[in-house]
Amino acid sequence: MKKLKFYAIGFVPGLLIVFFILNKKGASCSGYLPNSRVIAESLSKEFKYSDEAKSAMAAYKIDEKFIKDSIITNGKVDFDRSHAQKKPCPSYLLTYPEKNPSYEITYEKCEETVMVNSLKKLK
Repeated sequence: MKKLKFYAIGFVPGLLIVFFILNKKGASCSGYLPNSRVIAESLSKEFKYSDEAKSAMAAYKIDEKFIKDSIITNGKVDFDRSHAQKKPCPSYLLTYPEKNPSYEITYEKCEETVMVNSLKKLK
């Protein structure tokens, strides 16, 4: 019992110190989930848009900035309907927002670029 008490006396304050240091630096563990990794990789590449996507963007009055900053950044990848293992460019279906989605976007994530193939308004 004494060993457990000494362990707790050192472990709990150490855990709190590490938590506060990492929190100040803005570190988080959320980037390790598959959804976060796909989105982070996608945003690091150059975006290109198919003719279908461009016409949908014009019809819905959506610009490229909204697609990158809102739809893709805050969207949820539907891995059941995506083809993540497709070679050479995996294709993904993403819905935005996560709850009660109103947009659905499909894109291919290649080595250097992301090709947005379609954009649909669900509501």
